[in-house]
Amino acid sequence: MRLLRRPHDSRLLALDAIAAILIAATYAGFARMSGSVTQPAYTGPVWAGLLVAAAVGLPVGGRRRWPVPAALTAVAGAVAATLLDITREPYLAVGLTLYAVALTRAPRHSVPVLAATLAASAAAVLTGEAVVTPAESWSGAAGVAAIVWLVLGGGWAAGFAVRARRAREADHAARHTERAIVEERLRIARELHDIVSHSLSLIAVKAGVAGHVAQHRPEEAVDALRVIEQTSRAAMTDMRRALGVLRADAGAVDVPLGPTPGIDALPLLADQARRAGVAVELAVRVPDEGLPAGISLAVHRIVQESLTNAVKHAAPARCRVTVEADPREVRIDVTDDGVRGPDRAPPGGHGLVGMRERAMTYGGTFSAGPRTEGGFMVSARLPRDGAGRTE
Repeated sequence: MRLLRRPHDSRLLALDAIAAILIAATYAGFARMSGSVTQPAYTGPVWAGLLVAAAVGLPVGGRRRWPVPAALTAVAGAVAATLLDITREPYLAVGLTLYAVALTRAPRHSVPVLAATLAASAAAVLTGEAVVTPAESWSGAAGVAAIVWLVLGGGWAAGFAVRARRAREADHAARHTERAIVEERLRIARELHDIVSHSLSLIAVKAGVAGHVAQHRPEEAVDALRVIEQTSRAAMTDMRRALGVLRADAGAVDVPLGPTPGIDALPLLADQARRAGVAVELAVRVPDEGLPAGISLAVHRIVQESLTNAVKHAAPARCRVTVEADPREVRIDVTDDGVRGPDRAPPGGHGLVGMRERAMTYGGTFSAGPRTEGGFMVSARLPRDGAGRTE
């Protein structure tokens, strides 16, 4: 697996080029040095020494683009330098290329390269130090080989560690993105459910009324049809707004955005429920400065879904909606006295789940269930400081 190029790669490539030139120049200088007790002198032609110097140093400049060829070329040059008595340094250039190999290649590809360089370097050091131009005993040559292995293994291990860290970071980012996508999908699903469920419930109730009284009380049927028309138009507007927001990323600039529904729209919800046969008593007590937008939307949606359930499962009935806020929390209580028979089971499905998710999003609590005295109740508590969790 190739890792994505980082934004600062151009700077790193420049540093690699400088290092490559310095290493090659240093090796070219080694080829012209006189010998010593521990380092015999190079006696070959100048062009061969320059070729070896280029083979050792220049691959460092291309190690990020072509890591495996760079490593193999560098180790071939270092082996030649060892056997030709140019120098017997600890293969630093090869270690730099192995870092790039481990960083950009999966272990199944980088480990064989490491093994090949370790084997070649050990054979070259032992042969050069103890056989070709003996400057060390076999034990001394083995010690030099161990130092070389330490450099090569350290370079590979550093690259592998950085690769593993980047993989963890990428995995964490991917999980974070996936979680954000799931949360956004749930949010959109809740919004669409609340819009569609509320509107369709009113339409269904009024359609049933119109069909029942069409022959004997046509004026009531006309009123019911008027409510159906108004509700369907409002639902279409809300749907266009929601879908328009989803299309905004695709370049839509004329999305008909309106104010986010909140506690100011609760009287409208109550009126719609009254037209559907539920006598709603609404009591809203909040500070003059109002509520944060996120909390206000959550209150609106919880009350909306509660009234929708009352219309669907309890009408005709009386329903009391109470919304109170203090500096610490917002309390929402919705109760009805509707009688639920076999054909009017307690509400279920996604409505209650959506209300619970909204409350939990803000660190609040939610409960719902039948009342002992009859009817159904919904109760939610939203901390005021929970607004910051989604803003």
